[in-house]
Parts: sequence; C-alpha cells; structure tokens
Amino acid sequence: MREACNPGHILIVEDDITLRTMLKLQLERAGYCVRTAEDGEEALRQIEQELPDLVLLDVVMPKLDGYETCHRIKSQIRTANVPVIMLTSRAEAQEKIRGLRGGANDYVTKPYEPAELLERVRNMLTWSLMQREANPLTGLPGNISIENEVLSRIRSGEKFCFMYIDIDNFKAFNDHYSFRRGDEAIKLTASILVSALSLEGEGEGFVGHVGGDDFVLISTLEHAEAVADAIIEEFDRKLPKLYARKDRERSCIESIDRRGNPVHFPLMTVTIAAVTNRDRRIEHFGELSARAAELKAYGKDQPGSVVIWDRRRAA
Repeated sequence: MREACNPGHILIVEDDITLRTMLKLQLERAGYCVRTAEDGEEALRQIEQELPDLVLLDVVMPKLDGYETCHRIKSQIRTANVPVIMLTSRAEAQEKIRGLRGGANDYVTKPYEPAELLERVRNMLTWSLMQREANPLTGLPGNISIENEVLSRIRSGEKFCFMYIDIDNFKAFNDHYSFRRGDEAIKLTASILVSALSLEGEGEGFVGHVGGDDFVLISTLEHAEAVADAIIEEFDRKLPKLYARKDRERSCIESIDRRGNPVHFPLMTVTIAAVTNRDRRIEHFGELSARAAELKAYGKDQPGSVVIWDRRRAA
C-alpha cells in the first residue's frame, strides 16, 4: 500500500549510486515520495508492482539502457501515460530526438541545476495530473484541478471572481436532438468560456469542467464583468444555431409528454453565479461552492441568460 505522499511518487532509475542517492535526497527534501532502481530491468519490475507518478530515467545503464526502458514503459497500455524525464550527459540534438521519439516527455542534461530539475519535475507532475483528470469531451481540467486552483488563490490572498456556469434547458435539448448534438453544445460552451477569458480577461484565469453542462471560470476582479458579459453575448448568439430553424423561430422545442400532452421547452440559456472575495474573506472551497449554488438556484428562475453577482459583504 502506497504511503501518503505529497505531491507525487517518483521512481529514479540511475546506475551511479552517488547520483542516485543525491537525487533521492533532493526530491525527498522537496516533499516527494521516492523509490530507486539501478538499471532498466529493475525499474520495469518495480513499475509492474506499483505505478509511479513520474520516472527519472538515466540514458546510459547496464542490462537495459534508458531508451529501451522508456520504449517498454510507453508501449504498454497500463504504463503508457506515466511521464518520463530522461537524464543524460549527451547534449546532442540527435540523442534527445531519439529519446523523444521513444516517448520521453522531457530531458535534463547532466550536470544539472537542482532548481531546474525540481521545477521540471513539478511541471511534469502538474501536467500529468491535469491530463489524467481532464474531461474527455472538452479537454478542460476537472474537479481536482478546480479545487486545487481555488485553494491556491485562497492561500495566496489574491482577489478573484469564481463563476459557476450552468446551461439552462440542456436536458430538453439533449433528449430531443440526441446525445451527439448535446456533446456539440457542451464543446461549444467550453470554447466560448475559453475565448471569453482569453479576449476579455487577457488570459488571466482558469476554466474547468465540473461535468455535464456545469463549468467553472476564475477571473481577476478587474476583468470579471467583461468576461461574464462576453460569455452571455456569445452563448446567446451561437447556441441557438444548434437548433432546427422551426425551433429557433418559435423559440422553443415542442414535444409530447408521457400522457400525450404537448409540452414546450425554451431554448438553452446560460446562468452564471459569480462569487468574489473582494469584500469578505473566503477560507475554504466549500464556501465558494455553497454560495455559488445558492446564486445559481436563484438565477435559473430568471428568464434568459443571466449573471447573478454575489453582493454579500463581511459582517
């Protein structure tokens, strides 16, 4: 059973005992859980027993060199997504290309700067977590990344706006037009959010996909209102195009319920619940979620696409 470690479990594969020991100490001081192997064969045995979050892999080793070890890691379904950083004293471009073609995710050339190595390790683990956790439909970060992003901003003391975004009347559209068209609506909404943050928020922020038709966007206070307005404008312009002309013209979907009675469902709109820490201190992710849920429930009772701003101040 893997012991609790934060922020990741790393396997060092290095035949030089001095360098192996030094790397292990540096990474453990940075808070990582570390295992070691002295050659590629031992590394593959360890990986078979327990998947690491990252492999630091020397190139020149006895029995099985780094290139072949990396190839075997990346060629197996179970281990293909384990990120590999190769350690090499060979700085020539062709050597790096050989490793990258074999599936390596990054390179560090010996002798290396400890600070650079730690930064590369941190970046690779962050990237790997986001890749594993990203929503398969939109490619946006999921719930773990959303919570981590919020907690990071809370800890930093940064002022920000947290927007919970929900598509109204999505289920009716999805049921009437098919799951494939529903996926189109989800992907189009994701694109609108990313574009609005990029254009109006100057790229300063975060977009995550909670799941289904629910999203999260984090913006600076300075750009929050412009971002929210841009989302609504683009949503109301683009989403109706997913409907058949007759449904657009009558501004609703006509259907029959189980009792044979005619029912009408409005076209999709968007509700944005916007919570900020401008006038009060927020100390926990749950506070944001709870307040956003309240605002969203109120907003979904309003006609059309709306932004509901949290006006609550510190007591």
